[in-house]
Amino acid sequence: MTEAFTFAKKNHLDTSICVMIDMSIPSGKNRLFVYDFQQKKTIISGLCAHGVGGGSTANKPVFSNKVGSNCTSLGKYKVKNRAYSNWGINIHYKMYGLEETNNNAFKRIVVLHSYTPIPNYEIYPQTLFGQSAGCPVISDDKMSQIDRLLIKKKKAVLLWIYN
Repeated sequence: MTEAFTFAKKNHLDTSICVMIDMSIPSGKNRLFVYDFQQKKTIISGLCAHGVGGGSTANKPVFSNKVGSNCTSLGKYKVKNRAYSNWGINIHYKMYGLEETNNNAFKRIVVLHSYTPIPNYEIYPQTLFGQSAGCPVISDDKMSQIDRLLIKKKKAVLLWIYN
């Protein structure tokens, strides 16, 4: 978490929380974590779908930054700008890729959003495959919890997708 905090501080992002998504964890297990830098602990965890494109499977995501790939992109993002979503609780947050591996995120319309069929609990060995065109997609309840945090932030928040 030191690297995430240092990155957030250096890039003038919010330094109270960050969102970490570990794509090496199966999609049926919690792999999205909201970390509180002050409390030094995870305050929200939940399921998160990965993109279906590029030959991705339920258990092995393929990553790409290419427009039209329907793949998840690895790397650090700044998350800000709440907007209307057609999915889930009808809220999404824009994601702006900060690295070469994800700098097309905004152009690709990759956003943090919920989708009602995604459960609030681990379903492993079942998976969430088929529920994302590259966006980190989470349950409605987790999105509501995260929205309550993000809506209060003056600065963009770090979201980091890694494998």
